[in-house]
This record gives sequence, C-alpha cells and structure tokens, in this order.
Amino acid sequence: MSDLAAPLPSLADRARSVAAEGTIVGVHFLRQVPVFVLGEEALLFAAAEGKKLVAIHGGGILTSAADGLRIVTGGDDGKLVATNRDGEHEVLATDDKKRWIDQVALGPDGAVAWAAGKVARVLAKGGRTGKGEQRDLEVPSTVAGLAFFPKGFRLAIAHYNGATLWFPNAAAKPDVLEWKGSHLGVTVSPDGKFLITTMQEQTLHGWRIVDAKHMRMSGYSARVRSLSWTHDGKALATSGSEQLILWPFEGKDGPMGKQPRMLAPSPSRCSAVACHPRQPVAAAGFADGSVVLVRLDDGALILAREADGDPVSALGWSAEGQVLAMGTEGGKGSVLTL
Repeated sequence: MSDLAAPLPSLADRARSVAAEGTIVGVHFLRQVPVFVLGEEALLFAAAEGKKLVAIHGGGILTSAADGLRIVTGGDDGKLVATNRDGEHEVLATDDKKRWIDQVALGPDGAVAWAAGKVARVLAKGGRTGKGEQRDLEVPSTVAGLAFFPKGFRLAIAHYNGATLWFPNAAAKPDVLEWKGSHLGVTVSPDGKFLITTMQEQTLHGWRIVDAKHMRMSGYSARVRSLSWTHDGKALATSGSEQLILWPFEGKDGPMGKQPRMLAPSPSRCSAVACHPRQPVAAAGFADGSVVLVRLDDGALILAREADGDPVSALGWSAEGQVLAMGTEGGKGSVLTL
C-alpha cells in the first residue's frame, strides 16, 4: 500500500501458503478446513496436515455456495454437485439441455436454488437426489443472480431490467422490482428489508422492499463484483473502487440520501471483500495482490497478504472468524490464523 505514510503492521508472514493448480474462484470452510474452489473441475481441501484435490465437475466451475456442511457448485457440464466435509460428492441435478449452471444459492432447511438460462429452480428438504420437491420459475431473461431471503422461503432472482421475488411454495404470482439495465447479482439485507443488485454499469441498484422505493448507489471506478454484509447487518461492504466502500443500512431508509464510508485507500482497485462473521472487521483484497484487515470502527489497517501483482479473487472466513483464507487469479492460496 505504497501511498500510506508508514508501513502497515503486518500478519502476512504468519499465513500458510497453499499452491493451487489453477485460478481460485471461491473459498469456503467445511469444519475448520479451508476449501478453495478452482476454476476448472476441482475443489482443493487445504487442511494443515496436507492438501487433497477432489475432482467434481467435467469442466469449468462457474458458481459455488456453502453452509458449513457442504459446498454446492454449478458447472459448464450442466451439473449441480454437493460436496461434504469428507470430500464425498453427489450430483443433485443435471440440466436436461446440458446448459451451464452458473448461479446457485443455499436457503433454509437445506434448500438449494440454481439456474440455467431463464429458469430458476429450487429443491427443498436437503436438496438431495430423490428427496424434496423441485419447483421451477421462468423469468423474462437469463438469470444472473440468486439469493434467499433471511426469513421465510422466498427467493430473489436478478435478471435484465430488474429482479423477481418468488415464493416457491406459493401459487401467488411473483413480485417484480423493475429498473432498466443489466442486473448481474443480488443480495438481500440480513433484516430482509432491502434488496441490492450489482449491475453491468459501475453502480449498484437497490429497493426498499416494503414500498419498492429505489436506491441508486454509484461512484465506482469499475463494476462491483464482490459484496459482503457486516456481522450486524448494518452495512454492506463492496469492491469496485480504489478503497473499501461501506454503505449504511441502519434505519428504515438504508443508504437513501447518505454517502458511503470509504476505508483502506489503495493505489490498486479492490477486487474482493469479506466481512468478519462476529466482529466489526472486514478483509479487503486488491488487484495488486494485497489483502488488508480493516477495523470498521476507526479504519485501522493490518496487512494480511503482501502485494505481488496477482489479483485477489476470493476471500473467506471460518465460522468463528479465527481463520481467513485468501485466493488469487494465479492460483496462490494462503491461510491466516488469527
């Protein structure tokens, strides 16, 4: 972070290096073991006692989600695969037209949602083959993002010109939140009051769900690709600028009429964010390869990974927040125990 007056305090030399066999596109924890999702075919279990590579797809891995018990992935082989803590995996679904499965979300009571083309699908009750009932919904254009609401069995679906809100177990017609443009990702606030989409443009768009009032959240230098809610749900951390951007979500109006906080200024663009699950701390990864831990109360910084020119592509915390796993586009993984 060369523009800062003094070197940052650093924990980078305490991190354990994990060499992957390709681009790291996601990172999750099963038990206390960090698992790196590779761009092609496999998951890399990175236990302290040794690595284990588990091939789960016959091609690229396009999306992943985890709930602590399993990692569910979608691939360009048209398969939806669940992998457990022991590396055992099963195919939950196969697209009948062999279309890419490029969106997945995990919901209450083991529910799984995924998408191929214009169709969003939900499988309830554990999401295991042969159990539960599958429900399908076709939306106006290709599904670009999925997120379950924190309460109730409801799914948000991002697509061109807005987002659809769907109760899979109800016969009622889904609600549609409209805003022109290409919406590429979606998240719902932990209190269920706000829905935010990432867009093709350098902006976010939001709605207050109770009255569909709009929120335009702009000012980025690049498209926002990474989002993370703080542990208390009062702020949304985002990538897409040369600092960590934090939008306020306290009160009934959220960020309406408010400016975001800007922390961890850098000469490089923020490429990945992950908020600590229990403390007011966020990890921010940058395109120069650096990762900093940001104390949200006062903006204090600690270096977690040195800049090496390899863009940070994935960050993830263990459930207790004692371990941070970091991955890069060049396949360099690292695991920092705090």
